[in-house]
Amino acid sequence: MRIPRIYHPAEQPLTIATQYTLSDDAANHVGRVLRMQVGDPLQLFTGNGYLYTAVITTVSKKSVTVEVNDQQMVTNESPIAVHLGQAISRGDRMDFVLQKSVELGVTSITPLFTERCGVKLSGDRLEKKVQQWQKIVIAACEQSGRARVPTVHHPVTLAAWFAQLEPALRLTLDPYAQRPLREMELIDRKVQLVIGPEGGFTEEEVALTAAHDFIPVKLGPRVLRTETAALAALSVLQYQFGDLS
Repeated sequence: MRIPRIYHPAEQPLTIATQYTLSDDAANHVGRVLRMQVGDPLQLFTGNGYLYTAVITTVSKKSVTVEVNDQQMVTNESPIAVHLGQAISRGDRMDFVLQKSVELGVTSITPLFTERCGVKLSGDRLEKKVQQWQKIVIAACEQSGRARVPTVHHPVTLAAWFAQLEPALRLTLDPYAQRPLREMELIDRKVQLVIGPEGGFTEEEVALTAAHDFIPVKLGPRVLRTETAALAALSVLQYQFGDLS
């Protein structure tokens, strides 16, 4: 039987032989969805790279308490750090990109407002959306076995994101580019990948990416949808420079 992996938000590492009360979301999933009982085993991770084995000690309608009995370092993080700048897309496409990019080892994600993204978010609606995206990322970590949680940064404009970036190999996909992605050379193990919206970048945005040293590369002769482009590029990067082989 597969032991459930549950995210437990904590600022400090968990301690063996210590009891912890799960968060409301985790308790609901463990108690109401999975219907786990006292004595059942589960695994916890806090985002610090460790996996903690635990056993349920109490279960009620509103809370679940567990006791940690072991810990181990998880070593399945990619050797390359990929920061994905993804133009916000409509419907559940953005959710899909976030989920699958976590499975493919992305390190951090910044949703981007672009001229053609077609999504308007602000105020409380924006904050709730960011929280929802982070929950999707956490769930993807639970499913894929990762013990470090990629950060979903607050959405910004393309120009604002560029202004925040540190030095790295910077790539943007362009079906008409001359250089294929496989020809890139990675020196410091850091990649910044920007993916445009469904309608593509405007000419001004293309010029902006070039001005900030983003190299246009292509994946093949066909034009990919925004959600396909991100995942295809991440797959190639992980195959060529990371641990996908």
